[in-house]
Amino acid sequence: MIHTDRRVMLLRRMAFVCAALVLAVTSLSAAIRLGKAGLGCEDWPQCYGQSLREAQRGDTAAAQESQATAAARLVHRVAASAALLIVLVMVMTCFGSRPLLWREGRIALALLACAVFLTVLGVWTSGARVPAVTIGNVLGGLVMFALCWRLARSAGTEPLRGGAFVAWTWVAVALLVVQIALGALVSSSFAGLSCPQLGGCDASGVPWHTLSPWREPVLDAAQPGNPAGALAHGLHRTGALLVGTLLLLLAAAAWRRGRRADAALMVALLAAQAALGAVMVVWQLPFLAALLHNLIAALLLAAVLCLTAGRLSLR
Repeated sequence: MIHTDRRVMLLRRMAFVCAALVLAVTSLSAAIRLGKAGLGCEDWPQCYGQSLREAQRGDTAAAQESQATAAARLVHRVAASAALLIVLVMVMTCFGSRPLLWREGRIALALLACAVFLTVLGVWTSGARVPAVTIGNVLGGLVMFALCWRLARSAGTEPLRGGAFVAWTWVAVALLVVQIALGALVSSSFAGLSCPQLGGCDASGVPWHTLSPWREPVLDAAQPGNPAGALAHGLHRTGALLVGTLLLLLAAAAWRRGRRADAALMVALLAAQAALGAVMVVWQLPFLAALLHNLIAALLLAAVLCLTAGRLSLR
């Protein structure tokens, strides 16, 4: 029993470290992606999507990478490699000796699958311009962070039995993943300026095939807002209202069940995400707001997923 307790404690500590590393990786990846898209550039908004337009024109003259971007790429690779190493150690900790830690091991294997998926995606899709690549990277990284946090919270605890509450929590997780995918589609389609007003989003006349993640965006320098992305942007806004309402109801249910810290965290993250969304529309995609929007999405997914776990209790 003492040996098992030590393994569980080691798993929790490794999961916390891995979560920090993955959060750093996803944030650096978002910063590099947003910088490449043109957010924060001097000739805004004409420079929005300039790199894609140059690639579509066949301009092979690569722009010189800034020292900050080069450093971010280096730190990204080091942190990703360290996270993969920790995941491998966690899998061995779960299955390398008896008794086998099956519940924790399933999460560790899921983490390994995410890490392998992201590695293969990065190698095979270098230079790809379809939104599916960005969506895969964003979802893979955020799900991996949420699983790390879930493992840190649930290792060694009893399974949570909550009936309808747990079922609705999993529904919320699934819908939040879809909402994050829509957000990644908006970002990778350069549709952040497609709906310039808070009150609504005119997507009339925009064909449904613009939602295909396998369709490369076609940008026009005269219309940097990419009007064809209005449908994806509008669906993302509508999804935010629906998912936000469900999460508020879920937070209320968690409060009544005594999970007050978790409920308060969810409400705070939802409020921050809504405020950042408004800031991004009113101030036309400020770089820091877009970066924080990605960060809050990761934290919110982890917070909701942890509602399916028992409370953290040291043995």
